[in-house]
Amino acid sequence: MMTDHDRRTFLKSAAAIAALTAWPTGCATFPSIPPVTSARKRKPAVIRGAFFYPSQETVLAGKCEDSWHVQQWSTWPGNQFQPEAQQEKFMAKLRELAEGLDVQLALEAQPISTSAGVEAFLADVGRTKPDALLLVNFWNTFSAKIKPILAAYPGPVILYHALGANHQLPPEYFRNAPHTYYIHSMEHWDALERGLRAVHAKTRLAQSRLLRVSGKLTKEADDCEAFFGLPIHGIPAAQFNDLFDQTVVTPELAQLARAVRRCAGQVTDLSDTAFLDGVRAHAAVRTLMERHAADAITIECLMLKHRKPCLSFALNNGALVPCGCENDLNATLSLLLGASLFGRGGFQHNPEFDTEQNLYFGSHCTCTTKLHGAAGPDAPYDLRPFFHQLPKSLALDVQWPAGETATLFKYQTVKKTLDAWRGAVVTSPGCPPTGGCATRVLLKIESVADVCSIYAGPHPILYCGDFARQAQVFAQLYGLELHTNLPPSARPPAPKPAA
Repeated sequence: MMTDHDRRTFLKSAAAIAALTAWPTGCATFPSIPPVTSARKRKPAVIRGAFFYPSQETVLAGKCEDSWHVQQWSTWPGNQFQPEAQQEKFMAKLRELAEGLDVQLALEAQPISTSAGVEAFLADVGRTKPDALLLVNFWNTFSAKIKPILAAYPGPVILYHALGANHQLPPEYFRNAPHTYYIHSMEHWDALERGLRAVHAKTRLAQSRLLRVSGKLTKEADDCEAFFGLPIHGIPAAQFNDLFDQTVVTPELAQLARAVRRCAGQVTDLSDTAFLDGVRAHAAVRTLMERHAADAITIECLMLKHRKPCLSFALNNGALVPCGCENDLNATLSLLLGASLFGRGGFQHNPEFDTEQNLYFGSHCTCTTKLHGAAGPDAPYDLRPFFHQLPKSLALDVQWPAGETATLFKYQTVKKTLDAWRGAVVTSPGCPPTGGCATRVLLKIESVADVCSIYAGPHPILYCGDFARQAQVFAQLYGLELHTNLPPSARPPAPKPAA
């Protein structure tokens, strides 16, 4: 017998179906969806730092602590570099780069030019225990003064060495120092931002919370990911199922379902109920995350039948709310890391390989349309059923932009490895002739003789954009083993001595 609750749910759903089918075609922007937010307050990472150079008065007085002091000699960059003005410029730019990141810059106002100053700085670093260091060297002979800091500090170091503030080859102990990102360049703001963003990402993950929904759990359980120190809370899948079953299609959810439908290029073999189930799953995911104060979620979703959250995961990942399929920890951690490190939502997928053309093929059911970031335009997409199980639940078939650079990315927690492969989108092939699942994308991976050699297991993450260098910097600062097709440009091999 139908209860009053069931009757109300049925009537509201019936009205929503009628409104859904009556809505006109033609694309418009998705309705604004408030992001899932955590009630926990985050503390920013503290980045201590200093500039290294002497004043011109010190040099002319013969008191600079280097071998040239007797001659009152201004070593490279010379006496026209204006280091005080350069420091002011760098400070302004660093403040600009740090905006919106979980970092707090605490740089010495006065430059360090003596060994006693280095010792005092190191003592203060030991006392305050910052999360990272930022060292800026404007004086050739002061490279030796920085060496003890690199040896003593165990955390990540961003070391900027201005071009022309070095003579001959850069110091090997700079280029090869562990957990150090060495930037030897000319006002390379992008490189500095990469360093700051790496510290931001590590800090943000340490203060995030992951929710795992598992059919194998009978009660709630807590765990922690060791590398990031990220708390993980597990709950039984029954909590999601019950919440979905209790969810009524509100006018707002019906509006979302209509927008998803009318923005699609083509809708194949999906009933009106599939659209409503898709937005009900989205509401259930949001409620569950808020209930458990989660910043990311992964659900053992394959056997949920009509409750599958494919649409919700696509929407959330585009809004930088990481959602991982199939209760896959590595995939979800990769999505979390990518959201903070790249500022993009990624596409969790299963890999395949075209061995005749040496091409990489990725396919899955939860691809975001926001390939160029949350504020970017929606990529064109079709709608079709999930490929593997009835009933026919809704999934997005997103067309990736041919010719654009893409980054294949995966973090693996136990192995402490990071994969970051640069490639280019070839096409989003149809089905048929290819199989797989709703979204399919074909890539050419740069400088790889055998594309199968990059396989790192199921569920890597694909990002639209060139982020391999950013991943490389993160691995360098935090000691992860990196698999990539990029050259180690921050640490080029030393030239062989002349015969």
